[in-house]
Amino acid sequence: MHDSTAAPARWTSPPSSARADTRLVASVVSREALAEPDRAAMCALMDAYYEGVTPDRFRDDLVEKGAVILLRARETGAIVGFSTLMTLTVIVDGEPVAGVFSGDTIVARDHWGEGLLARVWIDAVLAEVRSLQRTRPGAPVYWFLICAGYKTFRYLPLFFRRFVPQVGAAGDGGGARDAARLRRIAAAFARAKFGDAFDEAAGVVRLRHATPLRTGVADVTTARLRDPAVAFFAAANPGHARGDELVCLAEVSLENLTPAGLRMVGERRG
Repeated sequence: MHDSTAAPARWTSPPSSARADTRLVASVVSREALAEPDRAAMCALMDAYYEGVTPDRFRDDLVEKGAVILLRARETGAIVGFSTLMTLTVIVDGEPVAGVFSGDTIVARDHWGEGLLARVWIDAVLAEVRSLQRTRPGAPVYWFLICAGYKTFRYLPLFFRRFVPQVGAAGDGGGARDAARLRRIAAAFARAKFGDAFDEAAGVVRLRHATPLRTGVADVTTARLRDPAVAFFAAANPGHARGDELVCLAEVSLENLTPAGLRMVGERRG
């Protein structure tokens, strides 16, 4: 029986409390609460780093999202980074499966390497997982994302133990059967979200109006290919320079977090 899909669900978690570091302040807000100047600033930030961004397309993409993580400069209040979030539910092997989808995500170059956005993202997603599991206790919830650049893909091996796609024996996710199920779930989410733009054989989404990263933002150089995660990403998504997006999936749970992921949420494995 083919997997069937259900309509996207709204983001149900309340906004998380703001977090700050020395230079930045981050918060989670509902999409409806965004002021028009903030929407314009977000679009301008995307346009600085991605080709093909237009106000109309940015607005159309934003309208389906439920929550937005905002990263602001402490001194000026200017938006210097953000990520958008929505929830999806699909049917896989006859059972409903919930996931959190990461949409547009960018951080201004001056703040690359700072971890505040990642910490707030994990806080927000774990809160949503707890909300979704109130109706289905213990049911797994997944992070579904598409990657046009290696910087986003590298979050997977940094924070998660098991995910797809992943190279080598570790990519079996604890066994070929588990990895196959993760791939089925990833494909179900991709079909639900992107329809015919999803090339299941290649494992990528090819959007009609692609927005590839601008030259100089995340170029795959010979030096960067020495990083196994970058090399794997480049091989798995050879069309990334033209905007092809690699479909990825990881279960969001404390058990599936690496030590680095656990540090982000202040947890320690016994």
